[in-house]
Amino acid sequence: MTTMNISLPDSLKAFVDQQVSERGFGTSSEYVRELIRREQDRQHLRGLLLAGAASDAAAPADEAYFAALRQRVHRATGATAHPRRRS
Repeated sequence: MTTMNISLPDSLKAFVDQQVSERGFGTSSEYVRELIRREQDRQHLRGLLLAGAASDAAAPADEAYFAALRQRVHRATGATAHPRRRS
């Protein structure tokens, strides 16, 4: 693992220390790694959303679509079909 040193003003260091103690992180490094992972996930999701928005329109996701999807899932998992409950 590579080491990186960062400089923080006292107010940010106090915030990081508070987050570490309140959220159960062992060290400030664990907290910062978690923040970086979340940002990576956010950027990945943003990319997927932008790609989806730029793609051609697909068939509508109507009741028939979801019924077929449920059937595929049940076949793949070996689950028995449950009737859909309606409120």
